Amino acid sequence: MHLIWALIVGLVVGAIAKAIMPGKDPGGIFITMLLGVAGSIVASLLGGALGIYHPGATGPGLIASIVGSIVLLAAYRAVVGRRAA
Repeated sequence: MHLIWALIVGLVVGAIAKAIMPGKDPGGIFITMLLGVAGSIVASLLGGALGIYHPGATGPGLIASIVGSIVLLAAYRAVVGRRAA
């Protein structure tokens, strides 16, 4: 059940990140979901490295997950933009 909940939250987070950064983005619903889940993982890793999140404590919140997704989306656009140019 935890996995299903993580995927649903990932979909919402990915959709919000794509709405904040308008433009041409890859994929449909599954890529958006993976973007949100990966953004949450990035937020958790960065928060742990900065000492904000501690092992065993709660993970990143919704806003931190959205920020992580935006970072991943910006990195994707930077890589794809270089290839196209």
